[in-house]
Amino acid sequence: MGAVSPAGNNLAELSSALRQAESSLRTLSLFSAPVPLPVGEISEEPKEEDLPRTHRLATVAAEEALHNSGAEPDAIVLGGTTGGMLTTEERLRGKQHDPSSFPWHGLITVANHLARTFNCSGPVINVSTACSSSTLAIKIAFDMLRAGRGRRILAGGADSLCRLTYHGFRLLQLVDPQGAKPFDRDRQGMSVGEGAAMLLLVAEDSPPAEAVAEIVGGGLSCDAFHATTPHPQGRGASGSMRAAMEDAGISEADIDYINLHGTGTPDGDLSEARALSRLFGPHVPHASSVKGMLGHSLGAAGAMETIISALSIADGFIPANTGCNNPDKDMGWVPCLSPMRKDTHSVLTSSFGFGGNNASLVLQGKEGDKKHPTTKGLSSLTVKGTACLTGGGDLKQSLGLVGKGRACKGLLSDQEISTQLEPATVRRMKRLPRMALSLAKSARNDAQASSGPEAVFWGTGWGPLSETHDFLNKLEQTGDQLSSAMDFIGAVHNAPAGNLGTYFQAEGPNITTTAGDYSFEQALYTACLLSDQLKEDFLVLAAEEYQQSFSPLFDSSLQADPTPSDGGGALWVTAAEDRRHPKIMPPFLAFPTESSSVIPRLIQSLGGPERIREEIGAIFLGIPGQFRSSAREQLQEFLTITEFQGPMVDYRLWTGEFASASVVAAVLAVQLVREGNIPAPLTYGGEDLPLRDRGILLLGLGEHVTATRITP
Repeated sequence: MGAVSPAGNNLAELSSALRQAESSLRTLSLFSAPVPLPVGEISEEPKEEDLPRTHRLATVAAEEALHNSGAEPDAIVLGGTTGGMLTTEERLRGKQHDPSSFPWHGLITVANHLARTFNCSGPVINVSTACSSSTLAIKIAFDMLRAGRGRRILAGGADSLCRLTYHGFRLLQLVDPQGAKPFDRDRQGMSVGEGAAMLLLVAEDSPPAEAVAEIVGGGLSCDAFHATTPHPQGRGASGSMRAAMEDAGISEADIDYINLHGTGTPDGDLSEARALSRLFGPHVPHASSVKGMLGHSLGAAGAMETIISALSIADGFIPANTGCNNPDKDMGWVPCLSPMRKDTHSVLTSSFGFGGNNASLVLQGKEGDKKHPTTKGLSSLTVKGTACLTGGGDLKQSLGLVGKGRACKGLLSDQEISTQLEPATVRRMKRLPRMALSLAKSARNDAQASSGPEAVFWGTGWGPLSETHDFLNKLEQTGDQLSSAMDFIGAVHNAPAGNLGTYFQAEGPNITTTAGDYSFEQALYTACLLSDQLKEDFLVLAAEEYQQSFSPLFDSSLQADPTPSDGGGALWVTAAEDRRHPKIMPPFLAFPTESSSVIPRLIQSLGGPERIREEIGAIFLGIPGQFRSSAREQLQEFLTITEFQGPMVDYRLWTGEFASASVVAAVLAVQLVREGNIPAPLTYGGEDLPLRDRGILLLGLGEHVTATRITP
């Protein structure tokens, strides 16, 4: 494990501070603010001038976690919400308008930097579900290990302070001007913080000598209630905790300590308290929140608290609920007010975020006598309904254009996107959440589904740029005094998915992946990974919006095409077999490093060259504009090994350049597999190509390498 926190720059300093139970909150000094408030700020910043603060914090924590580990990780799963935002804010205020000044803005750039630094050539996955991000990341890594998708996975989270989050929570009136006091009767809100926490998770038949604790269960849920306010009775929170204990095969009576989410907000703490009372009745185990000591490090908090839970088990120690001097009697129980020694075998830790995103984990001691079931691995999904939006229109219109040899680039108007949406529902929605809701409703209609979905898997490379731009712009114009709290709520990457959860009352997992040009593939991967935990139909979708000021700065691929374009697609899917519909297979994900070629592994994952030639009728190539040069070498290696001679469609020439273009290609491919025919303009051979029960391969090349098969 490795941690960088306001209490210190390593694990030992964090452990020592927990025993002292003294607050590490201090007045903001990282940047100027007209309203300076207590924050969980890291005082000794890691020195590496070229990188944004989040990237530096993550690197220090990962170095500690991987110290003397012996080999590179098989995969990286990272949670976060800010990425390079602090650097972006500074350069925007410096009136820099060159795209080369913003290479580190995207959330995925933190995970990519770790992959390059530690030579990880496997899946590099980034999730962003607000304050539950890194707990979700650990849950995904845990399921990957159980599914046999690696033996060593680096998982965790990192977030730095920035103006967006500091002022966003301030304007929501969710910050306590005296510092967070979780579960205190006089609590007034949270304290925004920062940090990085990384864990090396290893799958072994028996615990290695250096093991600290064992993760034995995880659970996810969505409140499906409100964008920022938790369910008043803690329904979603209790659901994720119950699911984690059921996954671990234990009961409430087995829990020795609960590491609380406890931010200090009046509604949040009361909701969590009621969730615990629903589960444990009047006998809530020892419980405490550490956010009164460290502040709330947002996307990093869950991983930080997983580390603290592991330390509690290893050291027989329960940390204090720092900041709580007068426990709120309405809670029905009292948190631990001072550090205490106690043999701790089973710990429950949870994180809850905007959009009603809840994630819980159960940790136990490393005795090695437990037998936990493996999952069945990544499942293929049956596609029952599809939808897409491009500059050319909806699925029927886009496919019609492509079938005539015409591109479907460009931008629909907000009115065109919203044609089937209720005006009252979308009154406050800007472009990206409107896209998401329109796509979801169209996919459900195409599937002729009467209810659902149970879960939402959402991918977006850049998130809601309109809300981000408007919030930051107004903030600067008013000297950091004012901006729209609604824009802050809408600016988080998972806001559109949270909206869908509430609209459809989808209380299952609500997951957002944000990995630039490969966000859809990562959303699909997590959907395939978790599909055996779902009983009903669910939704996999991705979308991108073109924002006039920000898109050209953040997405370098747009320089390859002068036509501003955006859009997205949705798949209404089930894990159940249904031969009436096409199937989409679990995607291959890899990160090319200088020391390894991933193309031979990709080909092997597809069954080898002969099987590819026999079962694939066409390849849809996803080559982002900024990676054309490196992708050319990858493609040549693929063709040399496979000797594939069928048609290859460079689909971004048809859809335009935007980060989630691959989901449009997937939807078009599903429709063509349904019809069993590829139209002549896509074959470059002058005539239609019958597929004859063959499928289509979506091949993503460039900074990441992906492969997704759609089969009849």
